[in-house]
Amino acid sequence: MTRFVMILENIGNLTTFNPDSGEVETISNTSLVIENGIIVENGSGEFIDCTDCLVTPGFVDPHTHPVFLDLRVDEVAMRKAGATYEEIAAMGGGINSSINGVRNASVDELIERVSKRMDQFLKLGTTTVECKSGYGLNTEAELNSLKVIHEVNKIHEMDMIPTFLGAHAFPPEFAHDHDGYVDLLCNEMIPAVAEQGIAVFCDVFCENGYFNVDQSRRILNTAKEYGLTPRLHADEFEDSGAAELAAEVGSVSADHLMAVSEKGIQHLAENSVIATLLPGTTYFLGKDTYAPAQKLMKRGIEIALATDFNPGSCHFKSMPFIIHLACKHLGMAIEQAFASSTYYSAKALNLEHVVGSLTIGRKADIIVWDVEKLSDIPLHDSDLPIKMMIKNGKAIDS
Repeated sequence: MTRFVMILENIGNLTTFNPDSGEVETISNTSLVIENGIIVENGSGEFIDCTDCLVTPGFVDPHTHPVFLDLRVDEVAMRKAGATYEEIAAMGGGINSSINGVRNASVDELIERVSKRMDQFLKLGTTTVECKSGYGLNTEAELNSLKVIHEVNKIHEMDMIPTFLGAHAFPPEFAHDHDGYVDLLCNEMIPAVAEQGIAVFCDVFCENGYFNVDQSRRILNTAKEYGLTPRLHADEFEDSGAAELAAEVGSVSADHLMAVSEKGIQHLAENSVIATLLPGTTYFLGKDTYAPAQKLMKRGIEIALATDFNPGSCHFKSMPFIIHLACKHLGMAIEQAFASSTYYSAKALNLEHVVGSLTIGRKADIIVWDVEKLSDIPLHDSDLPIKMMIKNGKAIDS
């Protein structure tokens, strides 16, 4: 194997979460050695001058929905006119309006769309993305969506972590037979997904008007039987008991949580479920109620942050913008939001030993910033002062 070594020298400030101390730490005037894509203790090789630069891990985004044909831009005008997410869905919009695009598109067409979206994520400093299916909602289209994620992952610098989200909504053909669709999920779709061998996780949109707690429990327990790790959309609009279910089934993460109850928080804390918060969705939908980050943290619950990029309710791909929203609306300190966008977001994907921090043995997914301090990052949302992106130990065009 050819040995490739890169050394970042004269680093102004290296800022990373340290899993050993449990703190975000900054080391000034230091260097970082990378060998064959992995951070190592010492070595000699190509030198990259990082004078007056900030060096951080690449961002990890643990909740996105990138496999769709087109953005639902018409819903923006509907929301400006006063329609809620739930009302738009009741009128035939929302998730179901994306189904036809995915079902009728070719795999190659979706690969092209998703690849371009990954380009944009990478330019914004994200180096690992969880990617959900969920806009096909039949066996063939869901398998094709996962295939799209798999194929883009093979050709793109981005690391893409596939999640099966067949339980995203009830498709039109099952509008009056919800239990029939749950039967299809458990008896046909999940076994087919497991046989395909692409998905790592299984997610469910557990919410009033979508999948109730009993249906979600059945789906996630079936997924576990087939080797998929559960995660859950939980208590986004109303307290449905989804947080308690996430704890019960051993979900690695409960996501959204804007309406989580005190009981739900207790169950998450007692079962070490990570809370993945998505302030971009609240902001994009024009709502005022953000997830109770302070309550969650006071109970010792680990917080991850994510964009929730999707075609309808959140078009943001920028983790620095999510950090800005977390500081402004969730009351998080910049160091907390940064750790939640790197280390803890990796932990929400069971990848904290692989990415999310600049420590020995982790992958060298790195941002070299043309700023000196961590607090400068959330001042930018799209025009980011990135000097260099390093993915798997190699400099890439950003």
